[in-house]
Amino acid sequence: MVLDDSLRALLRQPLIARVTTIGTDGYPHSVPVWYILDGDDLVVATGLNTRKLKNVRANPKGAVTVGGDPLDGHRKYSPGYLFLGDWALDGEPGFEWIRKITHHYRDDHEQADRDIEEWGPLQAIRFTIRKAIKVM
Repeated sequence: MVLDDSLRALLRQPLIARVTTIGTDGYPHSVPVWYILDGDDLVVATGLNTRKLKNVRANPKGAVTVGGDPLDGHRKYSPGYLFLGDWALDGEPGFEWIRKITHHYRDDHEQADRDIEEWGPLQAIRFTIRKAIKVM
């Protein structure tokens, strides 16, 4: 098991993650996303025509970084972690995961549901963490 209780507690917070997939040209593609912890995996929702989804289909290797942000504008920083692992598609395109993720980040669930309907179907991608590295 890669995650201990303190890492699970960190990942349960509605923080911005930076997701990295590997492009077919061999270069990393990193974007900020919302996510949700599911067991010891991270789940992200993405559009059906995004580069990260194309990359996941071509190469499952990737990374996620969480934390390392300044605390209250001071020179102190929250702990940051680099997670290395593998991406995989999670089920069929739909609304289940995006609803869980959006409700995790937004307090107004009615507005969140309206936003989700507007976004249309999304694909959930699951990140299985193989290694956790503290970077700050």
